[in-house]
Amino acid sequence: MPALHGLESLFARVQKPARYTGGEWNSVVKDWDGCDVRVVLAYPDLYDIGMSNLGLGILYDIINRREGMLAERVFAPWSDMEDAMRAEGVPLWSLETRHRVRDFDVLGFSLSYEGTYTNILNMLDLAGLPVKAEERTDAHPLVICGGSGALNPDALADFVDVFVLGDGEETIVDVVDFVREWKRQGRGNRDQMLAQLAKIWGIYVPRFYKPEYNADGSIKSVTPTLEGLPARVTKRFVQELPPTLTTPIVPFLQTVHDRMAIEIQRGCTQGCRFCQAGIIYRPRLERSPEEVLEAAIALQRNTGYDELSLVSLSTTDHSRIIPIVDGLREQFGDKLTISLPSMRVDSFSVRVAEAVATRGKHSITFAPEAGTERLRMTINKIVTDDNLYEAAENAFSQGWTNVKMYFMVGQPTETHEDIEGIVTLARKVREIGRKRHGGRARVRVSTSNFIPKAHTPFQWAVQEQPDILHQRHMYLRDALKKSGVAFTWEDPEHSVLEAVLSRGDRRLGKAIYNAWEDGARFDAWHEHYNWPRWQRAMAKADLDPAFFAYRSPGLWDPFPWSHINIGVTESYLRAEWLRTLKHQQTADCHKEPCNVCGVQNQNADDCLNRLDLRLATKGKPPIERKGLIAPIEMFSLT
Repeated sequence: MPALHGLESLFARVQKPARYTGGEWNSVVKDWDGCDVRVVLAYPDLYDIGMSNLGLGILYDIINRREGMLAERVFAPWSDMEDAMRAEGVPLWSLETRHRVRDFDVLGFSLSYEGTYTNILNMLDLAGLPVKAEERTDAHPLVICGGSGALNPDALADFVDVFVLGDGEETIVDVVDFVREWKRQGRGNRDQMLAQLAKIWGIYVPRFYKPEYNADGSIKSVTPTLEGLPARVTKRFVQELPPTLTTPIVPFLQTVHDRMAIEIQRGCTQGCRFCQAGIIYRPRLERSPEEVLEAAIALQRNTGYDELSLVSLSTTDHSRIIPIVDGLREQFGDKLTISLPSMRVDSFSVRVAEAVATRGKHSITFAPEAGTERLRMTINKIVTDDNLYEAAENAFSQGWTNVKMYFMVGQPTETHEDIEGIVTLARKVREIGRKRHGGRARVRVSTSNFIPKAHTPFQWAVQEQPDILHQRHMYLRDALKKSGVAFTWEDPEHSVLEAVLSRGDRRLGKAIYNAWEDGARFDAWHEHYNWPRWQRAMAKADLDPAFFAYRSPGLWDPFPWSHINIGVTESYLRAEWLRTLKHQQTADCHKEPCNVCGVQNQNADDCLNRLDLRLATKGKPPIERKGLIAPIEMFSLT
């Protein structure tokens, strides 16, 4: 297939042409004709954001290390580039070799958040591909979607052929191996190919599952229509963290996270009830200090960066975080800035931050999430007011002059007293800072709106009404201003769309299509967000946004995602919701006895010594290490 030429005329007409040129340091260009499996990895947002996605880089590296296979990249073009492409009739292309996206065997989207849904449709259309999966033929690439957003897949079922559920490092290998064999056998019927793919552990093919609805519009069931497929599709998870990516692509322009990154830990056992990531990324896995140091040395040699991010849902929860930091300090001294993107609200976290600080101490961030101890205990964020005050005291005394604090508004059982508590905390923290630094001490508060997410104990909660959220934000704005505290907040109206998309079922596909046809793009960006457009799209699809955002589900009602098995049992999540209503805490199972959440085949250090795996897998078929449920039948296309 010939590559596209003459794209330079487009580059001259857009902002930041480096988003589209390719050729970056460490990018991989393989012989197109010498590879029999060609994958284009797509991130449905700007290059500036997608290039900071560690998962995309890992999959890129895994595929390109395999003989006879190549992986290239594509990102959502900004509006200026889209206008130029449509005006000139230029289809979407890959960065590495500038081949048309439609010429690849696999088009794989990485889905991180719901605001990119319409971008997926737009990229398919710009590529010259049928937007709807049912209209694609054997001649079209296989359209795959993975990432955390794929664990509630059915809102996109009309547009995606295959969803990869859970960790993708092993699944992507099984998929590309299958595609290679499928091509060697002469391709064949697309439905037949998808039926075989559906037998791979962690693969969900929505066309082989049928939803049924109750009279009130709620989900009755989602069941397989093909014999041999499981009633619930189980997510894939790795048994140990894969090797660190040490040759990441170095962009020509500044990206959101313009630094080296090492995933030192995957998963979290703190059990915050609002946190989807803390549930879906179980079991908890750690990387050793020796591996982190070795990777850091290689990363700096291969990239030239002088800043390193230690990536984790809660970095200071790593059982050996101090040896990690000490090893990096001994190796690099002050020549390396170490970033901790996520820390607990406690003094230990401040001590770790102190250990990594080298070039002046400006801002340190804490996330109490709620303004009172009562609400924090309810959401299972086990942090006291004294924890926060002590952490602030230590931070200011050790040289930091700015403290940022993040909270959520609209959480289950929240009252005005909880909102007042945010002001009280911020005022006290500012007083602590002024005692140390006078007028140089700065405190900033930022709030997001709580959104009930799938696969969490709070999936039984409802979204708070926008007018209520607006009242609470305005109270905080005025009260914090009087206290000398800076304040930013999230638009409540914007959160309604996220709630609808994150809780929607397969019927929502019509609304997504309608919104895209009406011009919806980059819905997570304020300059593109248009709620009236989405209201029109929902009405045209005969859907009510309030049904998804504000309806209170019954305790035993199925959800649109109940046919997706993330390993954590529904009974555990249900019990956690009931404990919420009783304001009861659940201990961190990394430090206390196992909470029996149901995750199977877990890391030995975290769970196997506490609970016999035979109890978790009783009555379940064995799953082979390679990940295939039916390996003998995998390549049988007859």
